[in-house]
Amino acid sequence: MLFHPMDIFIFIALGISIWAQFRVKGNFNKWAEVSTKTRMSGAEVARKILDDNGLEAVSIEVVSGKLSDHYDPMNKVIRLSEEVYYGCSIASVSVASHEVGHAIQHQQSYKALVIRHKIFPLANLASGIAPFMFLGGMLLQQLSLIGVGILFFSAAVAFQLITLPVEFDASKRARNLMLSQGILYSDEERGVKKVLNAAALTYVAATLMAVFELAKFVMIFFQGQEEE
Repeated sequence: MLFHPMDIFIFIALGISIWAQFRVKGNFNKWAEVSTKTRMSGAEVARKILDDNGLEAVSIEVVSGKLSDHYDPMNKVIRLSEEVYYGCSIASVSVASHEVGHAIQHQQSYKALVIRHKIFPLANLASGIAPFMFLGGMLLQQLSLIGVGILFFSAAVAFQLITLPVEFDASKRARNLMLSQGILYSDEERGVKKVLNAAALTYVAATLMAVFELAKFVMIFFQGQEEE
C-alpha cells in the first residue's frame, strides 16, 4: 500500500513541525536583539538560579552550534550555545533558564522527568529498530514483523508523550524563577513566552507525528489480520 489514510495526518504534523522550526528560529532571532533590563548574560542567569536553588554542584559549559542548549543529567552540566551563554538578550536568558528548569526538575525528582530518564535507553533503541520491522513487514507481508515494530515504536511514542509535560514544566519554572528572583521584569515576560512557547511547539509537532505513525501501523496490522 503506497498511500494510507493516516498519511494525511502525518503530512499535516510534518507541516506543523517545519513551521514550528521556522517559528523557533524567528522568535529567537527577534528577541535576541532585545536586551534584558538587568543586562545579565544567559550564563549569569543560569548560575544565579542554580545557586539560589542549592545547585552549586551543577556546572555550566559552552558548546558549539546554534540552539544546541541542553541539560546533561548524567554529568550534572548545563551546556549553553555561545549565543545563549554570552548573550544578554531576552532570548538568551529564556533558553538558559529553561535548561536550569530541567536541572531543578532533576534535583526534585520530578516524576515525569524520572520516567523519561528510565525509558530513554529503551526508546532510543526502539526508535532505531522499529522502522526496519515496519519495512520488513511491509515488503515481506509479514504481520508478525509489523507487530514487533508496533511494540518497539510504542516505547518511542511513550517517550515523546512524557517529554511534553517535562518541557512545559521546565518553561513554567523558568518564567516563575526569573520573575521571583528579579531577573525578569513583568513587561519582559511576553518575549520569554514567545521564545519558550515556540520551542514547545516543536515537541508537540514531533509527538503528533509519532502518534499518527503508530496509529497507521496499528491500523495496517489489524486490517491485515482481518484479511487473513
